Amino acid sequence: MSGPRIRNTSSFMIGKIFHSIANRTAALSMKLLFGYSSRIYVVDCEHINRTGGFLLASNHISHFDPPIISSVARRKIDWMAMAEFFPIPGLGHFLRAVDAFPAARDRADRKTIRSAIERLKDGRIVGVFPEGGIRDGARSLLGGAPLRPGASTLAHMAGVPIVPCVILGSDRLYAKRNWLPLRRTPVWIAFGQAISHFPELEKSVARARIEQELADGFQRLYAELRRKFQLTRDDLPHPPRERMRSQPKNPRRRLHRAAANAVDFAMCVSMNLVQSRHRLNGRSAEEMDRYVVECEKLTPHEYYAAPKDVGLIAAIQNGNRFSLTWRSPIETEFPRNNVARADFFPCGRGKAAPTVFMLHALMSATHIGYRRWAARFNELGWNACFVHLPYHYSRVPPGHWNGELAITADLIRNAEGLRQGVIEVRQLIGALRDHGYSEFGILGTSYGGWIGALLAMVERDLRFVALMCPIVNVEHAIWQNPGTAFMRRELRRAKIAPELVARHFHLSSPLHNEPACDPARVLFVSGDFDLIARPADIDAIQQKWRGSELLRVPQGHFGYRVMRETVTRLKERGF
Repeated sequence: MSGPRIRNTSSFMIGKIFHSIANRTAALSMKLLFGYSSRIYVVDCEHINRTGGFLLASNHISHFDPPIISSVARRKIDWMAMAEFFPIPGLGHFLRAVDAFPAARDRADRKTIRSAIERLKDGRIVGVFPEGGIRDGARSLLGGAPLRPGASTLAHMAGVPIVPCVILGSDRLYAKRNWLPLRRTPVWIAFGQAISHFPELEKSVARARIEQELADGFQRLYAELRRKFQLTRDDLPHPPRERMRSQPKNPRRRLHRAAANAVDFAMCVSMNLVQSRHRLNGRSAEEMDRYVVECEKLTPHEYYAAPKDVGLIAAIQNGNRFSLTWRSPIETEFPRNNVARADFFPCGRGKAAPTVFMLHALMSATHIGYRRWAARFNELGWNACFVHLPYHYSRVPPGHWNGELAITADLIRNAEGLRQGVIEVRQLIGALRDHGYSEFGILGTSYGGWIGALLAMVERDLRFVALMCPIVNVEHAIWQNPGTAFMRRELRRAKIAPELVARHFHLSSPLHNEPACDPARVLFVSGDFDLIARPADIDAIQQKWRGSELLRVPQGHFGYRVMRETVTRLKERGF
């Protein structure tokens, strides 16, 4: 009699061990796979890691949703999967091994309901898709489609809460190109607060209440993801067939992308190396908190208010127009940075001609190219003014690289540098206007484009604002940009939280603001292969600044083509 018992016990133990190994292997594989292919952003992860049994209800936009959601949860999720998958050899065994169980989409299956309730009462998480399949657009619950009643019924019968979840971006993984190395497709997931099963209410009333709160929860999470990450139309759900369509093969474009990505990556590495020279101290978080509290009271017009400078006005009046220097209104600890400078290149028309301010990129290698473009603008009948932005060129403190101090983990210095740049350009505009110059344009690149966008937030009378690969989303620039990896490490070490930094965005992040000038005079120029100023962010601000124009150029963040095409476009528009 003992023999069969031993064999049964052994079989049970072997099955249990195999089951455990399968679960752990699947979990690790999913984390590795989607860690390689995707960059996953999670909002309120604590809701999925709560204790006890509950129902996880998510929208459904791709077959990748269950493993991606599972990969960000610390607890295991038993997914209710399509019954059609289970007869497939291999796939069915795998699904059962990871505790998924079949569900018929066209009818209520008592066995499925019983299995789900048992798991929920056993304290496990059961994952369901209330839409009943992959949905997008108006057919999706995100688009306002009604929920199927199964989730509310199941939660009420099992006596457990429902945690809503919204996932976006996973449908992009249908495109083969998004599995290429270094692509890392962004995926966004938000979890909501648990919704009660309302045991105190009658059955029909409770289920209706659950459905309503679940629908509202989905809409809140959807809106939060779009707002928090400034998602574009392309980020939102698309039909799988549309995502699968391969773009026409263009070997030359692929070569351009690879070359641009290589240059951007190399520059990001160098930026991180330079930033590693600058570390925060134990008082950094406290100082940042004080600075943010002071700035929260200010509007952009107050923060960037530009006092008149008598020395600058006198320099222009005395005809010293080729190299203008004056005392910066923002005092820093570096004396050389406290002397503002702009190189002025007048054309033959003098005061009757408009003036373009050229705002260079971060750590710009040389001013020679800008001088050549100044000559081109002179030929077009424009005065040109090359502004030495804070910590660059003539303003580089001894012992530092050009622009090294403009962007580091010291966010206060970063913000004050931007403020310094904006105010000094405004002083220039005011002084030139006092001397009869009447029309002004802004031509900014990268860091200079960031300052140019901030100028557009406070200057109403600008003939044009051309922003090439500008930094417009400060949240991404700090917390996700590959060029600021060391900065992020320092901020986390100093315990400076994203929420604290975000309280300054009303002054420093163009994407979180509106222009003061006419948006129709703003031209955004995006590099198709840019890894630093993401095309998605520039798309988002162009849509937000309604009436502005977007020009796409096939290059990365670093390159010369963008300048040529920008000037060509300005000429076409008659600026």
